Amino acid sequence: MKLKTWHKIVVVLLATAAILQITSKPAPAHPYYAAGLNYPLVIAHQGGDGIWPGDTMFAFQNAVNLGVDVLEMDVHITNDNVLVLMHDEAVDRTTNGTGEIESMTLAQLKQLDAGHDWTPDEGATFPFRGQGVTVPTMAEVFTAFPEMRMTIEIKKTNTSMAKPFCEMIREYNMQDKVLIASFHDERLKEFREECPEVATSSAKNETTVFVLLTKPFLGSFYSPKFFSLQVPEESGGITVMTPAFVNAAHERNLAVEPWTINDKETMQKFIQWGVDGIITDRPDLMLEILGR
Repeated sequence: MKLKTWHKIVVVLLATAAILQITSKPAPAHPYYAAGLNYPLVIAHQGGDGIWPGDTMFAFQNAVNLGVDVLEMDVHITNDNVLVLMHDEAVDRTTNGTGEIESMTLAQLKQLDAGHDWTPDEGATFPFRGQGVTVPTMAEVFTAFPEMRMTIEIKKTNTSMAKPFCEMIREYNMQDKVLIASFHDERLKEFREECPEVATSSAKNETTVFVLLTKPFLGSFYSPKFFSLQVPEESGGITVMTPAFVNAAHERNLAVEPWTINDKETMQKFIQWGVDGIITDRPDLMLEILGR
């Protein structure tokens, strides 16, 4: 290829890069990330699944009593179209029942013991069995904790919950108090279309694109449609969490909230890097580090 041709290609690439950098926009401000909050936010994963049975009213109430900033939870839809909270798509791992949540009614789920299989000592004891811990509904959580911020992950379902979920958020006036997450790009896309006023984090493909752009320092070319990057420390052999990644995210006005961080050493490292929050099964440890 002639030198002049190479020169033209370089000029075009540089011009394209300049245009992208000029036209790209950071995420706008959103009330969910209000000034005056206690950053970094202590985000109790499932309400603190390392301390008590996750995704239960028992966990959420105890996490609030501890003084966490955000309750994290996972939402599903039942066979009779009720929004309920549980981490898995099936009830087998955490309850005394079996079956897919989406094939069950709320009445069937309420009969289960949601504390049945939680153990602090790898199965030696099950301290919450028979203690009345049940599967909660989204409405119950909104009713009980109207002042709390919440990160709510839309789980994989056959039935879309975007419309009823958005309607419920508006009904309980939680538009500025919830951040919606999902690993499933299509589910998050349809929720954003249904509920554009509510903050969302990045979906799987969006996260991948941004992470890869930050490696050659091209994050400033990205115009996010989300407000937060909730990411693991590493994924697929690629280190995600680095000081440079945190800085690149902040340049795009994106919060960085790594998951699921349960040891003090890593918590302290990420706090020093300036993360905006940490998603953890052990909110008690993070509160201790922060001196709260």
